Amino acid sequence: MSTTATLPIVSASAPSAFRVFLTEIRYEVLRALRTRAFSLSAVGFPIMFYCLFGLMMNRNQTIGAVDVTKYLLGGYSIFGSLGAAIFGIGVGVALDRSAGWLELKQASPMPPLAYVLSKGCMAVAFSLIIVSILTILGIAFGHVHITLSEYLRIMGIAALAAVPFSCLGLALAFLVPPTAAGGIANLVYLPMSFLSGLWVPLKFLPHALQVIAPVFPTYHLAQMMYATLGAPSEGTFMTHILGLLGFTLIMLGITWLAYQRRADNA
Repeated sequence: MSTTATLPIVSASAPSAFRVFLTEIRYEVLRALRTRAFSLSAVGFPIMFYCLFGLMMNRNQTIGAVDVTKYLLGGYSIFGSLGAAIFGIGVGVALDRSAGWLELKQASPMPPLAYVLSKGCMAVAFSLIIVSILTILGIAFGHVHITLSEYLRIMGIAALAAVPFSCLGLALAFLVPPTAAGGIANLVYLPMSFLSGLWVPLKFLPHALQVIAPVFPTYHLAQMMYATLGAPSEGTFMTHILGLLGFTLIMLGITWLAYQRRADNA
C-alpha cells in the first residue's frame, strides 16, 4: 500500500506597499545619516554660514522690524533644504546609477515610486534637522524670539522645499555624468542661493539680479519664509505656490525626457 504525504502549502503574503515604503524610507534616512561625508556637510554648511554671518558679523543689525539673526534663520533654512536635496538626491541618484544600484532597484519587486519617495523623505528629514539646529542656535546665541507657531510654519516651509528641490536633484542626476554630478551640484547650489537673496537681501543686489530672482524656487520659498518671520517680503502666498509648482513640473519634465533618452540608448 502506498501512502501519499501531502505537505501543507504555505503562502507567504507579500508585504503591503505601505510597509515597503516605510522600510525603504527608514533605510534611506539611516544610510544618509551614516554617510558622514554627506550628513556632516549637509548639516554643517548652513550652520557654519549662519554662525558666521548671522550670529557673529551682523547680529546687531535689523532688516525692517526683524533682527538679522532671525531673518537669516529663514534664509539659511532654505539653503540647508536645497543642499540636502541637491546633494542627497542629485549626487546620490547619479552615483546609484553609476554603480548599477538603480538598475538593481528597478529589477526588484519594489514599487518604483518607493525609491524616489525615500529620497524625498530623506531630504525632508535633513531639512527639519537643519531648521531645528538653526533655531536652537538662534535662540541660544542670537537672542532670536520665535513663537511656536512661527517655528511650526518654518518647519512646514522647509518640508515643502523638499518637493521642488528633489525634482531638481532628479533632473540633475539624469542629465549629467555621475563623475561630474558633485561639481555641477555646487555650480547650481551656491549661485542659486546667492541670486535668490538667501545670503544677502535682494534689495542690496543689482537690479538685473533682482529681476531674474523669481525664476528660482529658492526665491519663492525664501519670500514665504520671510513673510512667516515678519520680515519684508515680496509677492503673495499663491504667487509663490504657483512659481514652485511651475518649477517642479519643468524639472519633472526634464527628468522624464532625460530618463527616456538614456533608456533608448541603453
